[in-house]
Amino acid sequence: MQPNKSLNQDNKQVTVIVNVFYDEEVTKVKEFIQKEQAPLLFNIEYSGIVRFEWYLNEDENTGTLIEVFENANAFQSLGSKIIGSPINIKFNELFAIESLTVLGEVSDDFKSKLQPMNPKFRFYSGGIN
Repeated sequence: MQPNKSLNQDNKQVTVIVNVFYDEEVTKVKEFIQKEQAPLLFNIEYSGIVRFEWYLNEDENTGTLIEVFENANAFQSLGSKIIGSPINIKFNELFAIESLTVLGEVSDDFKSKLQPMNPKFRFYSGGIN
């Protein structure tokens, strides 16, 4: 039996892909991810986060953060709380953003808030989910 899946139906999720590089020791980077950032987001009562996962290439001092939100409202709500917060400030001290890609619809107002990170926006066109 196949799980429920849809063809060419936008599920309204928003996916954010953040590619970074870092100069800090990888142990300090992992400690921040595992003991500060992820627990903070995990413990927010309702954040709308479906997925929040880091992938590091320790040889190149690069990483990719993948965030998936239930919908644009969840992304915008959590993003508005996090931007400028102590955890966001520490993120910006540890990492330099190489690229930020937002997949899905977000408001023009929130796009403006993200502009300092030079985001790329992509909109749903079709597929299987």
